[in-house]
Amino acid sequence: MTDITDHLADIVERVARAAQHVKRSPSSVTIVAVSKQQPSSAIVAAHRAGIAHFGESYVQEAIRKMDAVADLPITWHFVGKLQTNKTRQVAERFDWVHTVDRLRIAERLNEQRPAFAAPLNVLIQVNQGEEAQKGGAAVKEVAMLARAVAELPRLKLRGLMTLPPQSGAPAEWFAELAALRTRLERDAFVLDTLSMGMSADFEEAIAAGATLVRIGSAIFGERGV
Repeated sequence: MTDITDHLADIVERVARAAQHVKRSPSSVTIVAVSKQQPSSAIVAAHRAGIAHFGESYVQEAIRKMDAVADLPITWHFVGKLQTNKTRQVAERFDWVHTVDRLRIAERLNEQRPAFAAPLNVLIQVNQGEEAQKGGAAVKEVAMLARAVAELPRLKLRGLMTLPPQSGAPAEWFAELAALRTRLERDAFVLDTLSMGMSADFEEAIAAGATLVRIGSAIFGERGV
C-alpha cells in the first residue's frame, strides 16, 4: 500500500497549496477519501497515512468494510444516491450524509437515527444543472428544503453538496454553490460546510470555499472490489 501513502502525501500538499493560495488555512479543508469499491486494506493504509474521514456510496459494501475496520476511529460519510429502503442502515451507521435531496429522505433519517447517537450531520445535495440522471434538489427548492430539514431534531443541517454539471467550468458551479450558501446564511441558517470537488477539480473547489473535498481515484487509483 505504499502507493496510497505516496498519493496521499501529494494530495495533502496540493490541498495545502490550494488553501494558502486563497489565504485559507489548510486545516479548513477536510479530505474525505472516497473508498467505494476499494478493499478494507486500502482503508487501513489510508488511515495509517493520516486520513480519518472516508466516503462510501453503496450501503451493504460500506457496512462490510465498517465491520472489518471497526477498531479504527473513522468518521464515515455517505456520498452516494440514497434510496428510501436504505435509510435505516445509513442513519444507524454513518456520521455524515452528503446526499439529502428531498424531505422524505430527511424524515426517514431523522426517525431512524438512534436516540443514543449524536445528531446525523447532513448536507443538501444541489442539482445545479437540473440534470435528470443526477440526484439533488433544484436550486429554487433548496431554501424550503433547508427550513424543513433544520426542524428535524435528530439531524444537523451542516451545508450543501454538489456534483457539478458537465457543461461549463467547474469553478463557476462551485462559486454558484458558495453564493447559495451565503444567501441561506442571510436567511438565518448556520451553515459551515460545502462539500464540492473531487480528484480532478478539488483545487478549484477549495478556491471557491470547499470545506470537504471528496477524493477517490487520486488516492486509491482504480477501483478494486
